[in-house]
Amino acid sequence: MMINTTSFLGMELQWWIFFVVLLIWLFVIPYDIPGQRNKRDSPLDILKKRFAAGKITAEEFKKASHLLQDDSGNKTHHNTQV
Repeated sequence: MMINTTSFLGMELQWWIFFVVLLIWLFVIPYDIPGQRNKRDSPLDILKKRFAAGKITAEEFKKASHLLQDDSGNKTHHNTQV
C-alpha cells in the first residue's frame, strides 16, 4: 500500500497555499476591497465635501459647521420658545 505524500487532509498543497493567500488578502491587506465595509463619514466631513465641490456657499458652510460643532460639543438643547 502506497501513501500519497502530496495530499494534506484531502487537499493538495497548492490549494492550501491558495486558501492561505486568499485569507491574507481578505483580512490583512488594508486596501479598499470591493464589498469591504468602509468607515462612514461624519456630518462635518460631508459638509466639507459639499463645500469643496461648490454645492454650498461659504456663509452656508460657516453656519452649518457652527451648528454641527455646537451639537457635538453641547448635548443640551436650548428651548427658543417663550
